Amino acid sequence: MRREYNFRKGKRGAVLSVPRGKTRITIRLDEDVLRWFREQVEQAGGGNYQTLINDALRQHIRRAQEPLEATLRRVLREELRHAG
Repeated sequence: MRREYNFRKGKRGAVLSVPRGKTRITIRLDEDVLRWFREQVEQAGGGNYQTLINDALRQHIRRAQEPLEATLRRVLREELRHAG
């Protein structure tokens, strides 16, 4: 190990850059929610729980933006499929 190191060309910030289209944030999730997503990845044989969380949030956004008529039609189709 050296006695001194030269950090003149050093840069502050994250060691790994964030991919384009992604934003690094800090978020607090309940332990049971995080555990569920991690278990889903494990049962699937691998993957990334963060991707599953992203997908769940996107699905929620799509459903929240869905017009009432489309929601009713979707729910009726699902119920009829389960009943029939």
